[in-house]
Amino acid sequence: MGTGALSSLGTRALGAAYAQLQTTGNNIANVNTRGYSRQEVELSSSNGQFTGAGFFGRGVDVTTVTRAHDEFLTREAALARSQASADSTRSNQLTQLEKVFGVGEAGLGYSATQFFNAFTDVSTKPQDQTARQVVLARAGDLASRFNNAAQQIDTMQAGVTQQLQVYVSSVNNLSEQIAALNQRIVDARGLGQPPNDLLDKRDTAINDLSEYIQVSTVAADDGSMSVFLGGGQSLVVGAGTTKLVPMTDPFNATRVVIGVAGQNGNRQLPDSLLSSGSISGLLRFQNGDLTDARNQLGQLALGIGLQVNEQQSLGLDLLAQAGAAIFRFGDVSGPPVIAGRSSAANTGTGSISLTLQAPSALAAAQISSVQATDYEVQADGAGGFQLYRLSGGVPDPAYAPRAVADGDIVDGFQINISGTSAAGDRFLLQPAGSAARDLRLDMVSPKLIAAASPLSVTADISNRGTGSVLTLAAGSVGSGSNPNLPATLRFQVTATPGQYTYTWTDASGTSTPAAWQPGQPIDYLGTTSSNGFKLAMAGVPVGADPLASPAVVGDSFIVGRNTYPQSDNRNANGLLALRDVALVGAVWSGGSLQPGASVTDAYANVIANVGVRVQSAKAASDLSTSVFDQASKDLASKSGVNLDEEAARLIQYQQSYQAAAKMLQVAQSIFDSLLQVSR
Repeated sequence: MGTGALSSLGTRALGAAYAQLQTTGNNIANVNTRGYSRQEVELSSSNGQFTGAGFFGRGVDVTTVTRAHDEFLTREAALARSQASADSTRSNQLTQLEKVFGVGEAGLGYSATQFFNAFTDVSTKPQDQTARQVVLARAGDLASRFNNAAQQIDTMQAGVTQQLQVYVSSVNNLSEQIAALNQRIVDARGLGQPPNDLLDKRDTAINDLSEYIQVSTVAADDGSMSVFLGGGQSLVVGAGTTKLVPMTDPFNATRVVIGVAGQNGNRQLPDSLLSSGSISGLLRFQNGDLTDARNQLGQLALGIGLQVNEQQSLGLDLLAQAGAAIFRFGDVSGPPVIAGRSSAANTGTGSISLTLQAPSALAAAQISSVQATDYEVQADGAGGFQLYRLSGGVPDPAYAPRAVADGDIVDGFQINISGTSAAGDRFLLQPAGSAARDLRLDMVSPKLIAAASPLSVTADISNRGTGSVLTLAAGSVGSGSNPNLPATLRFQVTATPGQYTYTWTDASGTSTPAAWQPGQPIDYLGTTSSNGFKLAMAGVPVGADPLASPAVVGDSFIVGRNTYPQSDNRNANGLLALRDVALVGAVWSGGSLQPGASVTDAYANVIANVGVRVQSAKAASDLSTSVFDQASKDLASKSGVNLDEEAARLIQYQQSYQAAAKMLQVAQSIFDSLLQVSR
């Protein structure tokens, strides 16, 4: 063997050491480069050369440069980032939503209480114009606060819509980057070595994509990576991409849904395909949290507005006229009529609207009041319709669908169906959705506040019992125009101690005696369903007893038209009492009433509901962020650059380089010696 073998060994060793030094230097240079994976030179021993004395080594070969990469850790980090992004996005939005519902004097609950409390002075001084003007001012302030809260929610919706459009654009840009990197990687793989930097860039792009949507990946034999949404929809296949598109919600032009672009047009994706990522977090907030908050706010506005208007209609104003509405919903006075939203995909000519019903009519029919939810009606094309209660934009499995027809009343509203609907046509009903935005003060003159009752009651001066009329509730202002008034209420004793009967005597004659016990209400049916009234007694009257000696004449009370409404305060007391009445969200179930909540309790429930969501979302965000941080650390421990390790390797490879150089120097010295001998 000549000195050429030794020189070859030194040259190979020198090249290997230099390659290691270069790779280590590259690692150190990229220590702060996001997504960079630590690289390492792979060496292999060259096949030995056979001689009569055995195989002699031929040095070292540089096989390839590999990157420290773990597919499992990379995928777990991307999934964790996707979930953390979804939870963080929703948590941030809920924190903003919580600010809509102020507390203390800045809250709706305080404004509503102030409005009802204003009737205290009206009930004390029914003729006082100043007290009446305060009521109107409080009513205007309450309506304004509802409007402002609704406007803030609408502004948040506009922000969500804009963010979704920006996020979709980012997803498409990243998909194009991944597709372009796929092509470059496939081309580079043809050279026989892995393009580490390109692979890192692709992993980083996929990780960034996971911030917006959860994706899964499938590697191909040619080195490309296909990317799919969580539900299987392809985004990147080889060098081709499928674009996401922000589509207008088929029911609401102010909202955005996510779709994909196809050869036959855009197609909406089910939200279930977008299981996590910031887009999923925004959609969950838009379809669930924001919609629920809007409906709860609207339910509160309807509870106050409809109940106040109805109580107002039962009284007489200073002009002896029936009480006009204090509030209206929208530009037109009267029962609110809300148009249903037809899906943009409908092919029929049908339309649906809903008319909100008076609280007393709902109570009499044992139908629930307006609930804080949306509904969807689906047509079968044969004249039939199914009503679904929605939760998060989809049918709520807790409520079975029910068949409905034109004129049906459900949950506080009457369904009005017109036109011809095709099979599959869909309609969105939002009885409470726009109520807070549309609430308006509908009264301009304080004289129109109906503080008086249309009826008056007088106790006979000869009454000897402790009985007195506690309340006298008219069925409507028409009770005062009943042609049979005045009516006299008389009590009689029975054989059962503590039990009485009563009769009504009016222009039509004397009614059949009806059983009565103290504490029970007494009805006067009237001539129609609207001109009757209900009377409640306090104390115990003396009942007539013709068999006693001497005979006992029973106590009596005379009910007639109110001829002095200017000094009457009974309907003002009724309006004041609404402050503590459970008028929001009453539900009838199985023939029994589950009362709703008072105004202050209902508003407190809204605040509590939003607050619970904020806290649970923050806890979920903290947890998922912690999981993501840990997954990132695990990935960094595998693929990240450790400067201490690289510095140690740098010294090691420097020594290897110096030793290889020394080997060449020795080979050169031997060669020179051989030359001198040969001379």
